[in-house]
Amino acid sequence: MNFCGKVVLLTGASSGIGAVTALEFARLGASLALTGRNVKNLQNVAEKCKGVSSNGEEPFTVVGDLTKEEDTIKIIEETMKKFKKLDVLVNNAGILETGTIENTSLEQYDRVFNANVRSMYHLTMLAVPHLIKTKGNIVNVSSVNGIRSFPGVLAYCMSKSAVDQFTRCIALELASKQIRVNSVNPGVTITELQKRGGMSDENYARFLERSKETHALGRPGMPEEVARTITFLASDHASFITAANLPVDGGRHALCPR
Repeated sequence: MNFCGKVVLLTGASSGIGAVTALEFARLGASLALTGRNVKNLQNVAEKCKGVSSNGEEPFTVVGDLTKEEDTIKIIEETMKKFKKLDVLVNNAGILETGTIENTSLEQYDRVFNANVRSMYHLTMLAVPHLIKTKGNIVNVSSVNGIRSFPGVLAYCMSKSAVDQFTRCIALELASKQIRVNSVNPGVTITELQKRGGMSDENYARFLERSKETHALGRPGMPEEVARTITFLASDHASFITAANLPVDGGRHALCPR
């Protein structure tokens, strides 16, 4: 795969799957626009990307909160001002919160949907006119929670299901313009997502141990495995793939209790 001459905009690039995906695109020669909320982490990722980049290019960074409309507009405008075009949009940014129908709140619902769905909807709206010009593509980062139902993360599961439907719908809407749209659906992946969602170190250790039973391959995933799938879907190697929700979950989506 080769992304030389291609401009990739990647959200949620300051940590986790986003940070590792940025490195993977850099190795493959992409010109990167990275966005996230944590200035220090984002700059650290950008420096690492420059170190591994096949063309020695340092990524362009835009600090912003995608739940704020003015920041989303700024991200697109500054990216276009810098690169004059856009070839790939990777909608990776997202949050996780725990809660059941008995103890959730409308505030939690709004936080999760604003971060995981509304911001993606808005950024994609703004990016599409530029992607039409390049016949580019979109990769959305969803979750196995969008495919299967799990208790205790109600708003998160609903939001990722919405991401999958969003992916399929806009793939059909944009197909005539030769824009491909796909999503990846990771299983448990070793990042800080669960801890940022409120899980203690002790519970997280148990969660990872339990993943040996809940994933058919007997382990949780690594962010590099998701990143390589994202770059594949964004590349010309996936030129006949669109409207796909691709599990990267060690078979978790296929497991059923017996």
